[in-house]
Amino acid sequence: MAYTVTPTPAGPVGSQYCVCKVELSICGQNLLDRDVTSKSDPFCVLFMEVNGKWVELDRTETAVNNLNPAFAKKFIIDYHFEEVQKLKFALFDQDKSSMQLYEHDFLGEFSCTLGMIVSSKKITRTLLLGNGKPAGKGMITIAAQELSDNRVITLSMAGRKLDKKDLFGKSDPFLEFYKPGDDGKWMLVHRTEVIKYTLDPVWKPFTVPLVSLCDGDVEKLIKVMCYDYDSDGGHDFIGEFQTSVARMCEAQDAFPLELECINPKKQKKKKNYKNSGIIIVKSCKITRDFSFLDYILGGCQLMFTVGIDFTASNGNPRDPSSLHYINPMGTNEYLSAIWAVGQIIQDYDTDKMFPALGFGAQLPPDWKVSHEFAINFNPTNPFCSGVEGIVQAYSACLPHIRFYGPTNFSPIVNHVARFAAQATQQEAASQYFILLIITDGVISDMDETRHAVVQASKLPMSIIIVGVGNADFAAMEFLDGDSRVLRSYTGEEAMRDIVQFVPFRDFRNAPKETLAKAVLAELPQQVVQYFKHRNLPPINSEPA
Repeated sequence: MAYTVTPTPAGPVGSQYCVCKVELSICGQNLLDRDVTSKSDPFCVLFMEVNGKWVELDRTETAVNNLNPAFAKKFIIDYHFEEVQKLKFALFDQDKSSMQLYEHDFLGEFSCTLGMIVSSKKITRTLLLGNGKPAGKGMITIAAQELSDNRVITLSMAGRKLDKKDLFGKSDPFLEFYKPGDDGKWMLVHRTEVIKYTLDPVWKPFTVPLVSLCDGDVEKLIKVMCYDYDSDGGHDFIGEFQTSVARMCEAQDAFPLELECINPKKQKKKKNYKNSGIIIVKSCKITRDFSFLDYILGGCQLMFTVGIDFTASNGNPRDPSSLHYINPMGTNEYLSAIWAVGQIIQDYDTDKMFPALGFGAQLPPDWKVSHEFAINFNPTNPFCSGVEGIVQAYSACLPHIRFYGPTNFSPIVNHVARFAAQATQQEAASQYFILLIITDGVISDMDETRHAVVQASKLPMSIIIVGVGNADFAAMEFLDGDSRVLRSYTGEEAMRDIVQFVPFRDFRNAPKETLAKAVLAELPQQVVQYFKHRNLPPINSEPA
C-alpha cells in the first residue's frame, strides 16, 4: 500500500490496525528487604514512555511481608505492533498510605519494550537500582497473554416442512439469531440469506465470532426466529425456538440436531398444534480465528533482512548531495529507513542477527558488479548484530565499494525466498521473513522482479520497499498490489499482496515513528493471511 501522510479516520478499520489488549502478570523474586522488623511489602508500578517522559499507567496491589510476590492485579495495555512501546516496571516497598512514590522505599526497576515481552511470552530479568547496579538478587518475571476470545462458530442450518405463508406459492424462509442484551431485550446478531420458494430450505454455512453470538458463553440461551420474506418488508413470522451453542454443538455431520419451530399464537389457539416446521442444525463447529499476536505469543519469529541500493544514481557518498552521504548528525535517508523498521522488528527475533545485503556495486578486489553481496564482506556470515550492527556495517562498507548498476531487485528477493522456502518444510508457524529494500530509483529487471515477487507470495515472506530521493517511483506502486493483483510476465497471479511501498519523501518532515507505522501497517495481516492459508495454527495454541 502506498502511503502518504494524511489524517487517518478515527477508529480501527477492519483488522488493518493491530490493536489488541495484552494482559501482563507480574511476579517478583528475592526482592530487597527494606523493613527492619518484617519483610518488605512490595507493589509494582507500570510506566510507559510518552513523548520522552515516563507516565504512570497503573499499580498492583501491595503484597504484605513478601519478598517473592505474585501480584493478583494484572496490567492491561493496548498492543500496537507498528510502534515501539517502551515500558518500565518499578517495585516499591509500601511504607505509608501515601500515593506519592517518593514516600516509599525503591526496590528496583526493569525497562523493556512491549514487543520484547510478547515475542518471548514470558521474561525473567534482574531488577536494577537507579545507578544501574543490580538490586541485590531481586528479579522480576513478566508474562503476557492476549485478552481476546478468538473463537468463531460455523453453523450449517436447514429447515423441513415449514409453514406455507404465501397464498400462491411456498414460503421464502430466512432465519434471525438473537442473544439477550444488557437491557434484557433480545439483540439481533445474524440474519441468514433468503431461500426462495421452498418449505425445506438449506441455508449456506455461515461463520460469526462466538463473542457476537453468545458473548463467548456456550451455555447462554439464544433465540432463533424464522420468517417468510416479503419484498415490502412486512415479513411473516413462521416460528421460533431457544437453544444454546452447547446444545447446537451436539450436531454432527451424520447426526443433525432437530429443533421444533414454534409459533406461540398458533400454539395457544390450536389444540392439536404440533409445530410450524423443523429447523435442523446440520453441523456446528467452534474453531479459533488466530490473530497476529496469537502467532507471536506462540513463538513465531520475524526474520529480518535488509537490501541496500548502491547504484551510481545515488551519487558519490562523499558528496553532500548524495543519498548515501552521512550528514554531521550521523544519518541519511537510508539509515533513517533502517532504524525506523529495524527497531520494531528486532524485538521479534530472539538472536537479533540480521543479514544485510547490498546490490548494484562493484566490489574489490576484481571490481565485478554484484547484486547480492554481504555489506560486512563476509559472504558465509552476512549477519549483523542488531540494528546497530547493520548501521555500523553500512557505514564501514561505503568507502570500499564503487557505486555502479543496474538496479536489479530479483537476486535479493530470490535470496530471501530461498530461506523462506526452507521454513515451509517445518509445517509450523515458526518463522516469517521480512525483506526491507531501500532504493533510489527505477528497477532495471522489472520482469524478473515481478516473477520473483509472485513466487515469493506463496512463501512466509513480505517485502517492504522504501524509496529514497526524488525519483519517479511508478514501478514500485505497480509492485505494491493494493489496487490490482500483481502478475508475473508468464501471466501467473500473486497469491496475496506481499509488497508494501513507501516513498521516504512523504515522511521527511514527519515524526520518525510515522514512517514505521506506514511501512509496517499491513504486516500483521500479511502474516496471519499466510499461516491461515496454509492452515497452520500458532505453535502453542490451545484447541477451541
